[in-house]
Amino acid sequence: MTKADFIDKVADRSGLSKRDASKAVDAFLDSITEALKQGDSVSFTGFGKFSPQARAARQGVNPRTGERVQIPAATVPKFSAGSQLKQALR
Repeated sequence: MTKADFIDKVADRSGLSKRDASKAVDAFLDSITEALKQGDSVSFTGFGKFSPQARAARQGVNPRTGERVQIPAATVPKFSAGSQLKQALR
């Protein structure tokens, strides 16, 4: 499902116009992104939790050359599925 498909579904289910649904989806995604940038977690009970996770620097290997490369430390987003979402997929 693409973002456009998702916006269409939100518009259909909520009764919003596609323009308003697009603004709502963009605001939702921007809000989560901002919270993660600030180091905060975003939890939706039953659905899941978005949180920032620190990854340490590590050694990697270039598969083409076999050369060792240093991969720098980074903060990456993490999603943990909630119990209701897991149950819905079973």
